[in-house]
Amino acid sequence: MRHDCILRSAELRSANPDTIRIDLTSYSALSFDVYGTLIDWEAGIAKVIGEWAARRGASLDDEALLLAYADNEAAVERDFPTLAYCETLQAAFRRTARDLGLPVTDEEVQVLGRSVPQWPAFGDTHEALTRLQQHYKLIILSNVHRQGVDGSIRLMGVEFDQVNTAEEIGSYKPSPRNFQVLLERVTRLGIEGQQLLHVAQSLFHDHVPGKNAGLDTVWINRRHDRPGWGATPDPGVSVTPDAEFESLAAFADAVDAAFAARG
Repeated sequence: MRHDCILRSAELRSANPDTIRIDLTSYSALSFDVYGTLIDWEAGIAKVIGEWAARRGASLDDEALLLAYADNEAAVERDFPTLAYCETLQAAFRRTARDLGLPVTDEEVQVLGRSVPQWPAFGDTHEALTRLQQHYKLIILSNVHRQGVDGSIRLMGVEFDQVNTAEEIGSYKPSPRNFQVLLERVTRLGIEGQQLLHVAQSLFHDHVPGKNAGLDTVWINRRHDRPGWGATPDPGVSVTPDAEFESLAAFADAVDAAFAARG
């Protein structure tokens, strides 16, 4: 089954890496997934569970650990939608340790739960967001608890116009509820649904439910040069984002060019 997922992932990345099927100047706001798109959550998770696995003498690389972890986090989010994300991380870590047949202590899982504010931003995040902010309002739709998101916002050094978290909404993406709430709340900024463009890395968490909610979406395909799904589960269904870029910087370049051409 995983072999099939890897083939499918590679096929999805075989097209032109930067594709645009929409007018980027026709939107007033961008809603962002943060972790995987702006913040390198795979690096943050892999650092903690990689150090744990090494202490246990397990010869597993980061990709193998992320693959083992991904479905467990999604399952915890589905089964316990009101659980704070720091607790979700701990529960997913415990399930991953069980699946791998390795012991894990309370302190070790708590380290992962506390680690979110230290997860690194991608190298292009601050500069690209600063440019995008010249054209759009910036909104967050995240699965991470508010304390974790606030730490990441400080790290990114960019002010967002609205922040929406799973903790406040009461469910985790890919629940349709998160996107319904997003569409309701953006009206407070004077934004209608057709003026909102959703930007995300995860097909599973964001593009499938985002398209189902009627949103146009941009895929920041951070894993374009790697096989498999990493810390993000296989979406399980076909989905076609309206634009695709290998980085946030490439997306910002396209936006700048589109607005410059409009004059």
